[in-house]
Amino acid sequence: MTSEEKVARDHSEAAQRSTMVSVCVNLLLSVAQIIIGVLARSQALLSDGIHSLSDLVADFVVLFAGRQSSKGPDEDHPYGHRRYENAASLFLGLLLLAVGIGMLWTAIAKFRDPGSIPRVHAIALWIAVGALVAKELLFRYMLGVARRVRSSMLAANAWHARSDAASSLVAAVGIVGNIAGYPILDPVAALIVGVMVTRMGWGFAWDAMNDLMDHAADEGEVAAIRRTLGETDGVAGFHDLRTRKMGDMIVVDVHLEVDPRLSIVEGHEIAMCVERNLVARHPVLSVMTHIDPVRGHAWDDSGTTGAGARFRPAG
Repeated sequence: MTSEEKVARDHSEAAQRSTMVSVCVNLLLSVAQIIIGVLARSQALLSDGIHSLSDLVADFVVLFAGRQSSKGPDEDHPYGHRRYENAASLFLGLLLLAVGIGMLWTAIAKFRDPGSIPRVHAIALWIAVGALVAKELLFRYMLGVARRVRSSMLAANAWHARSDAASSLVAAVGIVGNIAGYPILDPVAALIVGVMVTRMGWGFAWDAMNDLMDHAADEGEVAAIRRTLGETDGVAGFHDLRTRKMGDMIVVDVHLEVDPRLSIVEGHEIAMCVERNLVARHPVLSVMTHIDPVRGHAWDDSGTTGAGARFRPAG
C-alpha cells in the first residue's frame, strides 16, 4: 500500500467512524429538542433543534464525501477525488448559512408582536442543558479525530458541533430569562443563535471556495516545507516553490538546484528523496519536481557546497 493510499484509507475510516457517532447524537438531540420545543413553547429550543437537524444532513454529506474522496485516480480524475472534501465543506457552509438566515427571520418576526410570546415550560431548560453537554463532548471527540488525520472537512463538522453547543448555551440562557418573567429573552436567544450559525456558515463556505480555486497552503506549512527542502541531501537550493490545496492535502511543485556533475540517475534519486521527506513530514499528497543544474556554487569533489548539502547515492 502506497503512502497516498494509506492516508486516503485513514481519512475515510476516521470520517465514517466519527460521523456515525455524530449521527446518533444529533438524531436523538434533534428529535428531543424539536418535540419539547413545540410542547414547551420555546422558540430558542426549537431553533436549536433545527440546528441539530441540519447537523444530520451535514453528517450524511460528510459520509458521502469521505467515501468519494478515498477513491484513487482514474481516467476522468487523474489527480484523484480529494476535492470532494472541499466541495463538501462548501456545501456544509452554505447549509449553515441558510439555516442561520432562517433562524434570524423567524426570531425577528417575533419582535413585531412581543405580546404573542408565550411563557416557556421548565422542561425546555433541562433539554437545553442536556443538549449543551452532549454537543460539547461531541465537539471535543470530533475535533480530536480531525486533528489526528489532518482533515479540514472533519474539522468543519466538529466546529459545526461546537456551534451547536454554543447555541444550546444561548438557548438555555434565553429559556431561563423567559421563565424568570422576561419572555422577550427567548426570541432574543433564538436571534443570537441565528447570528452565530450564519457567521460560521459564511466562514466555512468562503474557506472551501478558496481551496477549490487552488488556494496555497498556509504560511506556516509552506515555511516548514521550505525547511525540509533545504535539509534534504543533494539539494543546493530551490526556487519556484508552489503549493495548492487538494482536499485536506497539499500538492507541491518545485525546482531543485543540484550539482551539474551529477548523473540523471543521481538527480532522480535526489528528487525521490525530496518527495519521500515531504510526504513523511507534511500533509503532502504529491510532489512535482524539476531538476536545475546550478553552476554558480563552489562545488568540491565530494559534491558539497558551502551550505553543506551533500548527496549520497543509494547503494
